[in-house]
Amino acid sequence: MESVIFEDMRRAMVDSQLRTSGVNDAWVVAAMGTVPREDYVPAAHRTTAYMDRSILLDDGSILNPAVSTAMLLQAAEVRTDDVVLLVGKDNGYVADILKSRVQTITAVASDRLSQAQTGGPFSLIIIDGAAEELPPVLLGLAAEGARMVTGVIEGAVTRLAKGYVHKGKVALKSFADSEIAAIPGFARKPEFVF
Repeated sequence: MESVIFEDMRRAMVDSQLRTSGVNDAWVVAAMGTVPREDYVPAAHRTTAYMDRSILLDDGSILNPAVSTAMLLQAAEVRTDDVVLLVGKDNGYVADILKSRVQTITAVASDRLSQAQTGGPFSLIIIDGAAEELPPVLLGLAAEGARMVTGVIEGAVTRLAKGYVHKGKVALKSFADSEIAAIPGFARKPEFVF
């Protein structure tokens, strides 16, 4: 009985949150309509797993709202032959969604980027969180022309953004305002000011 309720909740999330936000990429819709989001949240939040909001997980990390996740994945234009680096929760919801689309995925926590060096170069980098600044080591893991999607922090606003890596640099262009949690280790370094 409980599984039927969660299936109904997933279907409602797809129909009333994803589709109404312009998410129509068939694989994103199918994967998010299948992967049980309730399995990735603390027991106390299972019944609210499909609400369009962030959820604090037991390890202190954040599960971003489903719409933010879906919009990032759609913007990433994930191809089945991509070599993907997922920066965020290495055993979480987004990783399992991606596994339904790609064969080659390396998922690492933001403080363990050095562990990803053997898996690259990556044709797609997905940062499951918002960054003020990207660490140089991250750009060194990207193939020339790699796509990158992330959240960006601009003052008090978070936005979703996409860019392409060229000669070790990336210019990110925002495409939507969206709630997305800051990712640890990607804060701007304080500048010295007189």
